[in-house]
Amino acid sequence: MSPELSQRLTAAVESMPAFPKSVQRILELTRDVNSTPKELVEVIDKDPVVTVKILKVVNSAYYSLPKQITSIGNAVVYMGFNTIKNLALSIAAIGMLPKDNESGFDAQQYLLHSLATAALAKQLASRVDNADPMDCFIAGLLHDFGKVVFAQMMPKEFKVALLHSQATGEALHTALQREIGADHVLVGAMLVEKWRFAPHLIETIRHQHPSNFKDTDMIACVFGANQISKKLKFGFGGNPFIDEFPASVQKRLGGSLDEVIASLGDLNPLFEEAQVFAKV
Repeated sequence: MSPELSQRLTAAVESMPAFPKSVQRILELTRDVNSTPKELVEVIDKDPVVTVKILKVVNSAYYSLPKQITSIGNAVVYMGFNTIKNLALSIAAIGMLPKDNESGFDAQQYLLHSLATAALAKQLASRVDNADPMDCFIAGLLHDFGKVVFAQMMPKEFKVALLHSQATGEALHTALQREIGADHVLVGAMLVEKWRFAPHLIETIRHQHPSNFKDTDMIACVFGANQISKKLKFGFGGNPFIDEFPASVQKRLGGSLDEVIASLGDLNPLFEEAQVFAKV
């Protein structure tokens, strides 16, 4: 990479907003096995925007709870600790998406793809030994966030790569390498490093494509979830190319792409929940 490109990418990443403090704290609680629902409630209660959005989702027709939920404490009781954590993290990621951008990147379809990938990665974590389900959810949610950096900071070049990828079926990361000199996984990893995420999360985002793949349980879960989400058209992250599972991923997840999809059963409820989350 040339010094000029390195400088441009660093400047683009630096100009992205920081993750909200409340969400940083939720991430800390996520990683702490001794954290309690009470601690989560205390953090969310101090953030009125997150509180209102969580209550909006919890009280939506999708969940059809027997009575209206008016507090985060009750939301945790009815929905469960992990669902509320996932929702809070999703809200933070949604809050950082561009309302519009010159590249023509469809943020809503991207969001659906990311939420579906997060939920699938969490589900796939049960098949492997060394991947935490919550970490897989976070990595799945943020696996494509480098695209958001490009959409906001390098929209013209990103648009050329997007249009070429969609016209030819070429993998988007290949088109980005040619057009910009770097792909979204590199920039995404730079961004989560800036946000001080754990090293294994940075590694998962950086090494999720076959061109620079690392053979770990967590990367297998996120890679697998991403391909499943693309194959089933759960949203669209701008990349039409679907990778078959390499042998290492097949070994970890228990089969080929089609075999793993078949073994997961009905995934429509998972996608419907992603659609509910995306509306906040």
